[in-house]
Order: sequence, then C-alpha cells, then structure tokens
Amino acid sequence: MKKSDNNDNRDFQRIVMEQKSTIYSVCYMYATSKEEADDLFQETLVNLWQGFDTFRGDSSIRSWVYRISLNTCLTQKRKKRIKTVPLDISPEVFSNTTPEGRNNILLHQRITRLEPFDRAIILLWLEDMTYEEIAAIVGISVKALSVRLTRIRQKLISLNSNS
Repeated sequence: MKKSDNNDNRDFQRIVMEQKSTIYSVCYMYATSKEEADDLFQETLVNLWQGFDTFRGDSSIRSWVYRISLNTCLTQKRKKRIKTVPLDISPEVFSNTTPEGRNNILLHQRITRLEPFDRAIILLWLEDMTYEEIAAIVGISVKALSVRLTRIRQKLISLNSNS
C-alpha cells in the first residue's frame, strides 16, 4: 500500500476514529498530565501511520492498535525516565459525581502504581481481551500471562487494603 493513496487515508482515518478511545485509554494510563496524554496520543498516531502499510492482518486491528499504543507509551516513558504521578485531569468517566466514576478513579490510582508492563497487561485484561490476544500483544506465553495476571490481581487487592 502507498500512503498517498486516498483509500489508505480514508482507511486510516476510519481506524483512528474507531480506535480513538482505545488509544487514548492507553495513553491516559501512562501519562502524568493531560498534555502528556495528548502528546502520547499524537506520537501513537504517528507510529500507527508509519506502520499502517506494513500491517499484515495477522491479528485484529484492535490488537495491532493496542500493541502500537503500548509500545509507544512504554518507549516514551523509558526515554523520559520520569516518576509516574497521578493525573490531575478528570475525564467524564472519572467523575466524582457517580459511584461508577469514583470506582474508576480508585482503580486508576491503583493501576498507576503498578509497573508499566503489569499496567499494560491489566489494561488489556480490563478490555475483556482473551489471554491469547493479550499474550500476543505483550509478547509472552499464555501460561506466563496467566501467572502474571494472578500476581497483578493480588497486588491490586493488597493496594486496596493498603490504601
């Protein structure tokens, strides 16, 4: 595929519109501010565009977008080597005005205390992805993923009781 082709442009725009919330969710989990989340989002779009013509369809578009988004965020975090702190933004889904919003805020606070790789795994798990999909995205075996998820859940529970 050539990126200058109008069909490719439309296909890419359609994918971005369909996967926009997925991309932003990943960026949000790795950002320390709204500006950083926006920067990560932009960087992810660049990486998606650069890899668009090489997407072979071995996995679903959703899995491919997750993998690019996670890799972009993890790479940017490694480059910056900054300590993660809670975000000061509060999108509608993280509103204090509803019980669901308060639960989302608490969950976000706990997840941001996890290591970046564990954060990626739990984010994918919360998106109801299968173990096979998650393992393919993060590059580990299904068995290793199962063990890791058990440990992550235990850590989240302990963070719950220590909060």
